[in-house]
Amino acid sequence: MSTSTQLRHDAESKFKRKELQRLDGCAAMAEYEAKGQAMLERTARLRALRLSREVIATAPPAKPLAPAKPKKRPAAKRAKRVASAV
Repeated sequence: MSTSTQLRHDAESKFKRKELQRLDGCAAMAEYEAKGQAMLERTARLRALRLSREVIATAPPAKPLAPAKPKKRPAAKRAKRVASAV
């Protein structure tokens, strides 16, 4: 027959094993949730990239810009510049 110390030792070892299993389960669950969250974030980022690509592909082509015309100076400033050069 088992003695009380043997029974106590068995109970303590069962308790420690169950406690370790509980802690491992908590760690595994946290890792599982972190992976799920990372997958959701990647999916959202890729969806945004895909949608922006689709918008660009379906948008009408932009009109080419006309070449910029040089600005003309007012006659008074031109005359002043010519007079100072002489």
